[in-house]
Amino acid sequence: MRRREFRLALLAGVLCALAWTPNANAQMPPDIVEKIKAIGRVIDPPKSYAIYGPLHETEPYAGVKVTRDIKYGPDERNALDVFVPEGPSIGPRAVFIFVHGGDFVAGNKRTPGTPFYDNFMLWAAKNGMVGVNVTYRLAPANPWPAAPQDLAAAMKWIVQNIASHGGDPARIFLTGSSAGAAIVASFVADPKLHPAADNVGVKGLLLLAGVYDFTGFTDPSTKAYLGADPAKYTERSPLIGLINSKLPMFVAWAELDPPFIVKQSEILYANLCNKNRCPKKIWLPNHSHMSTVLAVNTKDTQLADALLNFVLTTK
Repeated sequence: MRRREFRLALLAGVLCALAWTPNANAQMPPDIVEKIKAIGRVIDPPKSYAIYGPLHETEPYAGVKVTRDIKYGPDERNALDVFVPEGPSIGPRAVFIFVHGGDFVAGNKRTPGTPFYDNFMLWAAKNGMVGVNVTYRLAPANPWPAAPQDLAAAMKWIVQNIASHGGDPARIFLTGSSAGAAIVASFVADPKLHPAADNVGVKGLLLLAGVYDFTGFTDPSTKAYLGADPAKYTERSPLIGLINSKLPMFVAWAELDPPFIVKQSEILYANLCNKNRCPKKIWLPNHSHMSTVLAVNTKDTQLADALLNFVLTTK
């Protein structure tokens, strides 16, 4: 029954209009198109960093106050960075939270020797928001549900403390990329972590090339994160809870994402449409799983423009 519902939802999703059309002037530069195409659908962080790293700012960052490694919990990885635009504001600023990927077993809010993922924070600050970059415990030492529990603890800290950094705790936009999108989805889908009666100020979700239904997955990283018993993967998947959430959503994926990522994004989008809740979405031509997020805060503004549009138009 579950798979039949997905097929019906996919059909319904075809009838939903694309909610965001990229600016033709914001496309990927031709020389980078060729480099990304050469990498293909493979997720290759070092090669992708080498392409995009030279396009980004280096510290110290002008016009932004950066506070690093604020503790929100007892673990070494329970830490977050806050980026605040310098200069006056007419009121509290929207809060843009980014949760990194890494296949649940790797990754960090800041990759040593690169500008990633400070690039998201700088982009948020340049657009008048307070940026918060969150990291979390990793599998296999800390399997599910440690990461979404960490995000819940980080959200509690943000709601209680972000006003002192000029942020509005009642206007939070929660963004995750890859495994980070799955963690964001799990946080929202679990009523123990994100009860409907206590929305903790989240106004919208921005889900970038994530995984939402782990049914049938057999890869080592999924086993490390969800445990050795595949029979539990469906109930530990956030898809149904995410579909039932009333929060506004934005969904993004890329032409050169791995096929399973494309399928996951299409399933989420179609099922939300089947609930008459089509999210805003963007499909990024020529981009890969890595290049979509590494391009943020460069002249390639396809994804960044769509993210900003979602924030500005979500009440």
